[in-house]
Amino acid sequence: MRPERYERIRSVVERRQGNLTVVLENVHDPHNIGAVMRSCESVGLVEIFVLYTEPELTEERLTLGKKTSAGARKWVDVNYYTDVEACFAHVRSKYDTVLGTHLGEEAVELYDLDLTRSVALVFGNEHAGISEAVLKHCDGNFIIPQMGFVQSLNISVACAVTLYEALRQRRAAGFYGPDNPTMTAEQRQALLEEYLRRHDVRSKNRTVPRIK
Repeated sequence: MRPERYERIRSVVERRQGNLTVVLENVHDPHNIGAVMRSCESVGLVEIFVLYTEPELTEERLTLGKKTSAGARKWVDVNYYTDVEACFAHVRSKYDTVLGTHLGEEAVELYDLDLTRSVALVFGNEHAGISEAVLKHCDGNFIIPQMGFVQSLNISVACAVTLYEALRQRRAAGFYGPDNPTMTAEQRQALLEEYLRRHDVRSKNRTVPRIK
């Protein structure tokens, strides 16, 4: 490996956000998931969660190829679940707060959130949004303010807008510098070693194995 490539990987690991993630519930279009992964990788996420509870959504549908994810699949881990409780037990074990994109009475605007804290951001599917079963696991809800006639955004666009507001806040707080507080030195070293291993592994279109 050329020294320049090693330094590139090391600098990316230094900026990874170990306390920020995305949960996608019953997102039907694999292209939307791929686009979400591109945004997640760009902002510095280490992993995302994909939750499928609808019977027609199976792991055979969840093929994250090169075109839509543009290589992000190689660097962002996907935790795939079909059980709501098991999924959020995993999320809660690593992230302090769970926020959903849901238009409820107590929903706040995206730009009023503190996204420098340890947080999982939940996005529902293209038609029904977040289910009641998943809303029960959310500590709060937020909306993205919109000024046009069409009061909805594509799921991948909504996720990108939200993640880049998180990036703005976290960069202002110094999270993308050498004193990044979201991962320990040991976690960064382990991730560096894993990314060095992945560097030589050819990325392929493939399904994501279900956890539970």
